[in-house]
Amino acid sequence: MTSTDNSIDEPITPILAQGVDEEPVESNRRQFRGFLMWLASVSAGVYAFMHVAALNGLSLSGMSMGLLDFAFLPSMPLETWNFRIAHVAGALALGFLIFSGARFTEQTNRLSLAWNLLSAVFVGAALFGLYTAIGIASDIAAGALWNGLSPAIKYRETWLLGAPLVVASLGASMVSWIHTTQRHQATLADAALIIACGAVAVYLIAVYGTLMRNATGTPFAPIGISLTAVAGTILIMELTRRVAGLALVAIAGIFVLYVFVGDQLPGVLNSPPITWQRFFSQVYTDVGILGPTTAVSSTYIILFIIFAAFLQASKVGDYFVNFAFALAGRSRGGPAKVGIFASGLMGMINGTSAGNVVATGSLTIPLMKKVGYSKTNAGAIEAAASTGGQIMPPIMGAGAFIMAEVTGIPYVDIAIAAIIPSILYFGSIYFMVDLEAAKLGMRGLRDDELPKIKVLIKQAYLFLPIIILIAALFMGYSVIRAGTLAIAAAAVVSWLTPYPMNLPRIAKAFELGGLMSIQIIAVCACAGIIVGVISLTGVGARFSSLLLDLAASSQLMAMFFAMCISILLGMGMPTTAAYAVAASVVAPGLVNLGVPLLTAHFFVFYFAVVSAITPPVALASYAAAGISGANPMKTSIASFKIGLAAFIVPFMFFYNSALLMDGTTAEVIRAVVTALVGVYLLSGCVIGWFLKATVGPLLRVVLLFAALSMIEGGLVSDLAGVSLVLLVFFGQKIEQRKLTAT
Repeated sequence: MTSTDNSIDEPITPILAQGVDEEPVESNRRQFRGFLMWLASVSAGVYAFMHVAALNGLSLSGMSMGLLDFAFLPSMPLETWNFRIAHVAGALALGFLIFSGARFTEQTNRLSLAWNLLSAVFVGAALFGLYTAIGIASDIAAGALWNGLSPAIKYRETWLLGAPLVVASLGASMVSWIHTTQRHQATLADAALIIACGAVAVYLIAVYGTLMRNATGTPFAPIGISLTAVAGTILIMELTRRVAGLALVAIAGIFVLYVFVGDQLPGVLNSPPITWQRFFSQVYTDVGILGPTTAVSSTYIILFIIFAAFLQASKVGDYFVNFAFALAGRSRGGPAKVGIFASGLMGMINGTSAGNVVATGSLTIPLMKKVGYSKTNAGAIEAAASTGGQIMPPIMGAGAFIMAEVTGIPYVDIAIAAIIPSILYFGSIYFMVDLEAAKLGMRGLRDDELPKIKVLIKQAYLFLPIIILIAALFMGYSVIRAGTLAIAAAAVVSWLTPYPMNLPRIAKAFELGGLMSIQIIAVCACAGIIVGVISLTGVGARFSSLLLDLAASSQLMAMFFAMCISILLGMGMPTTAAYAVAASVVAPGLVNLGVPLLTAHFFVFYFAVVSAITPPVALASYAAAGISGANPMKTSIASFKIGLAAFIVPFMFFYNSALLMDGTTAEVIRAVVTALVGVYLLSGCVIGWFLKATVGPLLRVVLLFAALSMIEGGLVSDLAGVSLVLLVFFGQKIEQRKLTAT
């Protein structure tokens, strides 16, 4: 990378972030007109609003979520499983309405009539299945005894319910892959999928309301449960393909295939034979699709997505970016440091690394290139910073909520434990950016190019929703109450801005929240399929045995192996799904090694997060390359280098739990100081710049060992690190004298 001319002589208007809060429109998102636009908007808004109303006003039996009961909301009892089924079905139906299964075209498809005729058959099958499901629900509500072994009931569930739904789900999905339409049009195939979603939900809610849920996974389970679960699994995987790509779908498909071929595989992969009826009757329960991932997406995640939507509606994102520019823009390499601060703030509430890149990178990446960063490094810095937003407390994207649900550790404890690792991660990126700027002689932006800090300080009240959220959490309020208060605060604070949230704007915020939630809910449901396979086949326990065998020879080797598996499982997947899968496969093995529960889950969580910048499949890096115009693979390699500390930090808190706030105050302070010094030295080694001078190859190796010594955190290693730093310092002096003499 070479420096460019950093002088910008012509006067320009101050940089002001605009449009950061605009929701990016995916390439396959429909842009309806007229009635369909109204239908999509109202459906998304009602879907989001019903979640807020339910979480704050319903009594959900069996939920250990700390739900509250506001006096001004009516009491409407709703059973936990039913709520989760409706949550998934609503997102599926909304997703099939909003997102197309094929690319858009400006021309009329010559085969549209044929596809519509075929789709009409699938619509009819879905309607027939829905009619049967409603009939079954009516019979059960009237007190009919539902015996899954009765020949009449088996016939009804097999041929009048299950078969039509499976045909409709699979057939309509396949048609949607190839039936291209214009962007404002919907298709009959998607109508069939939406109807099938309703039929699956109606049947499962009705049957799970009886004792049939206790029969799942046994020969006494009604065949209808297995068949509707097949249809539901197809629907989930199809929507996941539309909103998150093929990576997660392919992995889920491999896991489902493993259920039926695992008994033929050798060694650790061998599993007992499992029939398709048994598997599918159990996968749509709380050990699979309706398990921890959906439990969290239906409560914490969707609530905070709505919170993010309210912040976006009040243009708080623009303020965050402008505030970051005012604070860091004038320092050397200023736009890159702005990207770090802004991406951390936005990524904390955004929930997706790639989405965060798009939101802030469209402004910061061009400015980084303007002050001298190459297009590759500009994209890499934004990708690394945006990925770090997933580990920024208190919200930490969505993975922290799943961690709380899976481990049983209070969410507040997880947020506190994340403070020091996030400081180390962002500190490392900051050091790399600063040293790179120093090495290339970059400057920052001028005062007349930046927002006025005095003006922005007067608007500091825009931080109030986040401050209220943090305060409520640490005052002992439930996560749901804290999130609800933060949503209300975002609406109230907006009244002091040029974008006050009146009723239409509040409705728009709920609509935005509903749209934003589709991807994460589909991903969580698809990850639930994988979790169900792991639970039913016992492959997680066998993986734990494999880790124990490795640890017998080397614990470090076992941890390295766990890191590789976590990254591989996460490649091409959103953070939430990546962590959910790794938490089921890798974390139990680490716990069996004697690793504390919180440390084990933080270990896999970190690597699930950084899989977004790990070559060869790095979603955040690819998104950044699309903005910067750089080669995606080169950008992913550069972002891997910039985020290198993230690959070391988990090993740091594995060997030194004080970095997770587990220790005395003195131990925590000492661990933080030495670790920060270590990541600074590591940054100097990677960049090749230390103490205002370049570092040669040999001294970079010495600097690397100094960094690792300081990161390790022991007294002897700290002294060794200091000694090596002194060696680098004197080595630089000697090299400078040689250069001067020549």
